[in-house]
Amino acid sequence: MSEEIHFINDLEEIGITGKKGLRSILFEAFNSNEIPFEEIIETFQQNNRMILPSLSSILPLLYSMGLRSLDFHQSVMKELREMLINRIENIANSTTMTSQAKDSTLMALLEKSFPLIKVPMLQPVVMVLLKNIENISDKYLQLLVADESLYNKCDVSVKRHIWQENSGLLINALSPILSDYIKEKEAIFANLKESRQSFFLLTPKQRRQNKELRELANMVGKNVILYDTILQFLRTVYLHTKNPHYCTLRVSLLMELHDESITDITSMDACHKFAWCLDACIRENTVDIKRVRELQGFLDNVKKGNESLWGDMAMALIDPYAINFLVQTVMRILNNQIINEACPRDHQTLQFLLRLLNLGLHAHEIIRNQSFREPRFNPELLTRFLPIIMGFMVDDQVRSVNSKLPPDDRESALTIIEHSGPPPDIFQTFILREPLAATIAVYYTAHAARQKDFQAVMRVIGSLTIGSTLDNFIYTDTYQHVLVSGLINLGEEFSNQNLCSLVFNEIFFPAMKLNNTAVHMIKLIYHVHQWMPKEELEECLSNLEQFSYSPEAKENITNAFRELMEHLEKLKEEKESKSTTQQAQSSASNENLNSVSTRIVHPMMTPAPHAYMSPSPSMSPYYSAQPAGSMTPMSPYAIGTMSPIPYQSPFHNPGTSKLPPSGSRPSDLGYSPSAY
Repeated sequence: MSEEIHFINDLEEIGITGKKGLRSILFEAFNSNEIPFEEIIETFQQNNRMILPSLSSILPLLYSMGLRSLDFHQSVMKELREMLINRIENIANSTTMTSQAKDSTLMALLEKSFPLIKVPMLQPVVMVLLKNIENISDKYLQLLVADESLYNKCDVSVKRHIWQENSGLLINALSPILSDYIKEKEAIFANLKESRQSFFLLTPKQRRQNKELRELANMVGKNVILYDTILQFLRTVYLHTKNPHYCTLRVSLLMELHDESITDITSMDACHKFAWCLDACIRENTVDIKRVRELQGFLDNVKKGNESLWGDMAMALIDPYAINFLVQTVMRILNNQIINEACPRDHQTLQFLLRLLNLGLHAHEIIRNQSFREPRFNPELLTRFLPIIMGFMVDDQVRSVNSKLPPDDRESALTIIEHSGPPPDIFQTFILREPLAATIAVYYTAHAARQKDFQAVMRVIGSLTIGSTLDNFIYTDTYQHVLVSGLINLGEEFSNQNLCSLVFNEIFFPAMKLNNTAVHMIKLIYHVHQWMPKEELEECLSNLEQFSYSPEAKENITNAFRELMEHLEKLKEEKESKSTTQQAQSSASNENLNSVSTRIVHPMMTPAPHAYMSPSPSMSPYYSAQPAGSMTPMSPYAIGTMSPIPYQSPFHNPGTSKLPPSGSRPSDLGYSPSAY
């Protein structure tokens, strides 16, 4: 009711007599006592009715039929509103009018109708006008911002004008979208049932179907200023959180606008062609010489005054999908170099890919320090670290070939010893100081685990403990996702106490408070718990329970632990149910054995054996091929094979009774319990 009173007051502001005007007229008539109230009300109705001659005769008839005046006027208002909205849309889409003429006409309508924006019946008309005007006056924008309900009802095209002048409202609109985007990414890691690297299975095209990404692109439209503001916000958030998913969003937004052919924006983004070329490589899962030259051209031709491009290219390269593609390609090249008996430094494409990886892995440092230049690449990574990795790969192949040869304990032992020694000290030094070395080590370990190479995993996984890498950067979601997805393949190897202790006590437990480490640990336990030593499993669950329900644990960690416990409880119930069923079957089988009856027939009646066959004659150890039939004693006169048991009368030797002793078992009579 208060809303109706409010918009009636708005009508009076534009000269339409309303409640206040009627009250004023009535007070004047009451004070003067010259004109009766009935006449005043009738005059008011005549002056404010719809000025349409054809209605003067029909309205009294409608009123007499019970139609309320309010209902009639509302129906007419709806029809007029739709006609007006269609007319406004036609003007906005007109091809015969110039842009200036359109804006002039629509602005004139807006000026007359804006005071009615709070009238519910007329508000859609005003909103359509605002939507179709390219340059909205600041006075209208300020009035919209001042009223939160009006701001929320505005079309996104109107909000773009507001956001352009009010970055605070833009950030408020961005925050929930970014939050939902990150939650969606984390939900992929928290999917306990999925054992594969599901995060990297989506193609670039599938990733751009993301709801939040589309909302973000819709917010930007063709507004270059908004695009630049959003990019700056993404840089700031990444700087504070180190979460590479914001870098993924930065690249995905650019490529979404590229797919929509928003050239107003893509043409001004200096990183566009670089990101486009990199996206094509990821999509095709290969990098040929042509692509290498294109990418190298972008890096080698950063112009003076445009050094900030290094930060944007670094953000594009720290995207987890880019890192995954580049490292996988590096590993394939190393394998080919082993086959060709060549050194890493002999491969030019490998050197360039390492250069890209090095730039991406220093993205946070570049943005934090505003040092917009290419970070130095340590040449020893190429000449010393990668040869160590190649040596590991050769050792793995030697052990694999040896395992397929005829068994020779001594030779096998020597092979394992020679090709499973601890990594050199310089290996750990590289991992501690160089993010690139740590990244390659994680992917090598995951690859060895997927190959179920226990010796290879035990050889290097100890180098990935907390504190062994620069800023513990490998404890981010994507690296742990890669590692855990690989370790799951080891399966029954987790019955080894050394592996269990190393993985859980030295890698996961000390880092449980970092990022979502607890979630990845829960996922690993979900898949390998049946092989873990009982004491180790109980300790893991106890520590996880204590952390998962602590105030510092995030909701996704608590939910993941709850799902793990429900899964373990369900398996326990199924096992108990199966055990109970087996016990019941065993008990029933024993009862059947104990119920087998024995009967001694008088020898003068028939020369048959002294015992009836079991209910299933074919089960008898003496008649394994005999078909099942009725329970009749075998006789020399019966059709079929006679019993091989020789006939012997109990009176043949009176001193020896052939009756079975009391309490005898079926097995004592020649029956085999296993036959049942």
